[in-house]
Amino acid sequence: MNVGDASTRGVVTCLATTSLAEVASRMRDRHVGAVVVVDDEQRRRPIGVVTDRDIVIEIVATGLDANVIMAGDVMLDGLVTVTGESDPLEAARLMRSRGVRRLPVVDRDGALAGIVTLDDLVHLLSTEMGHLARLIERQPRREAQTRP
Repeated sequence: MNVGDASTRGVVTCLATTSLAEVASRMRDRHVGAVVVVDDEQRRRPIGVVTDRDIVIEIVATGLDANVIMAGDVMLDGLVTVTGESDPLEAARLMRSRGVRRLPVVDRDGALAGIVTLDDLVHLLSTEMGHLARLIERQPRREAQTRP
């Protein structure tokens, strides 16, 4: 079980120079709450994340023009990423310590490979917990069958 098992591969991206109006449009069109900002369209190395909340709190609520504010203006510094091989519990701890709900997943070269959300990790971990619970339930029956 690793982060790659829970991550979404088809990530919506933009450049730092993309207007927030365009970012919001991409969010609406693709039904996502976050867009990963990449360094360029070919290398696709993540440099930030813009969320729907960033747009609402930083732009809409303050009356700024989303057509002139760029993704690079609102993305936070110090982006943290994980790899597909990362441990889900470590990813969850990283989210908690950084106060984020999404982490870009990168490959060995640092290129964007996916995104994992807190919801993805909760689903993955709860599925594993369900498997363990069923194992616990079956254990007495299995023992009774092997040791009459």
